[in-house]
Amino acid sequence: MTLLRFQHIMSNEISKRAFFSRPPEPPAEVLINDPLQSLYIGTTKIFRVPFSWTFANLTNPHISVVGITGAGKSYFVKTLLLRASYIWNTNAVIIDWAGEYKAWVKQTGGVVISFAKGDYLNIMDLSGMKPLDRVKQIMNSFAILTDIGSYPEQRRLTEEAIEQAYVNSGLILSEKPTKKSVESPTLKMVISLLEEKLQEGTYEYPAELENAIYRLRQFAREGEDYFARRSTIDLGKLAESGLVDIDLSGLPDERFRALGALFILQTLKEKMRAEGFSETKGLKAIIVLDEAWKVASDDKSDAITIVREGRKYQFGLIVASQNPTDINEAIFSNVGTSFILRIKFEKFLNYLQGSLNFSDFIRSEISKFGVGQAAVEMAFQTAIRFPETFILERIQGEEPLYVYTIDLTDVLTQSELSAGLMVRDYQFEKEELRNKFIDFNISSEGVDELFQRMDAQARTIKVIDFIQSLREKDVQSSIIIAFLKSLSLDDTIITRIVQRAGA
Repeated sequence: MTLLRFQHIMSNEISKRAFFSRPPEPPAEVLINDPLQSLYIGTTKIFRVPFSWTFANLTNPHISVVGITGAGKSYFVKTLLLRASYIWNTNAVIIDWAGEYKAWVKQTGGVVISFAKGDYLNIMDLSGMKPLDRVKQIMNSFAILTDIGSYPEQRRLTEEAIEQAYVNSGLILSEKPTKKSVESPTLKMVISLLEEKLQEGTYEYPAELENAIYRLRQFAREGEDYFARRSTIDLGKLAESGLVDIDLSGLPDERFRALGALFILQTLKEKMRAEGFSETKGLKAIIVLDEAWKVASDDKSDAITIVREGRKYQFGLIVASQNPTDINEAIFSNVGTSFILRIKFEKFLNYLQGSLNFSDFIRSEISKFGVGQAAVEMAFQTAIRFPETFILERIQGEEPLYVYTIDLTDVLTQSELSAGLMVRDYQFEKEELRNKFIDFNISSEGVDELFQRMDAQARTIKVIDFIQSLREKDVQSSIIIAFLKSLSLDDTIITRIVQRAGA
């Protein structure tokens, strides 16, 4: 029998005793904001409090989004862009590395600019800038993308040729263009000036000149002169045209994609500065960098400038990546909000926990996330006395979040299942899985048939059935193995799957 004992205790003694500890969530008054000036994202996992995002009390409007393929990154970005356009009439420019957003942008009535498919961008266009300022930006881009920084003489020759091309076009280097009729020169004109200098035969270091020409020719060859011809788009209207997708997926390699992305960022940065500060609430424009690791990781990138200056000009930057270490520390440590979706690798969790300083409880929750679940970390302008990191039950977007599962239990042994050391299944958001299929050159007809088959099975398919379905569509074994490797499966599991599926 239990005995109860009553005791007289002074109130000051009670105050020293912690009977309850508040779970890691900010108070409701921080999570619930004016619906006319904030974007609804979802409800918190512990108290089911509606969370609506606003940057009004944060250090800046910039956002980082990290998570493995299929975790819901693009779903979240689409949700945020749509709601920002409703609430603040915000424009958006998506620098789309893999062409992941172009179909969605078309469906929503936005503008798609596809390089390598008829659109060109002259990287020497001034967009209202002084030629000297554009010269610095062009040279900065080449320093990021090539080894020109290691060759001072070649850098000098290139810079002088670019300046001369502007002068030959009737522009004054130190002044903004006053006549709209004056067209900017192109990279091909710069190459011609260097070739003329070489043909003269008077320059004492011809090898340096030849190498400078070769470096520029890489971006101006016939058929690959996407940035060395007259522009087919109006850069001045880029950040005020609603929803714009800059599709870089058709370009030959990472250097071309990075050159296009860097130039777009440079142009947007200058437009941001030219428009100046505005007293109106909300965001004028959001720039999205998705998997643009070369641009997001370099110290010289204008993405860093936008992070540092964007708030006062009402420009926001969203940087999304599977790998958080691909995002420059100056960006990652200074964004106002981080959304952490499903993360697989311990080294990435270590990096995130070390950077954002969240608790072991938050870390354990992240490791168990399904599609669309997220941890949110916010950097407030003033000191706070509550947790900055909390868990969302699920991102609630404009469209239903369809989750598709590839089930691995048919290739795992009973001991592996019991130990819980192997991943039992992989979940994907529908559009991200569709894009993954397309990345591996699976035909659109084959993709549609795969989805129909999964839809008939509650959007779930056993991995052996999945691989055999791919083989029926004549997908090569090398592509199947590459797909499985992209899931970060152990080689032993991949071998087991391939052998049992007869692939």
